[in-house]
Amino acid sequence: MCLICGWIYDEAAGDPDHDLAPGTRWADVPMNWVCPECGARKEDFEMVQV
Repeated sequence: MCLICGWIYDEAAGDPDHDLAPGTRWADVPMNWVCPECGARKEDFEMVQV
């Protein structure tokens, strides 16, 4: 979950609008990827269980 805006990255859904195919594990998301909602960096995310 993004600590800035609360957007949640879902591994099953990926982020196809930003070249992350469904099924892309969080560990495989590149460090230069940013939150699609607010532009926060990957290091501004925290693991949550939903």
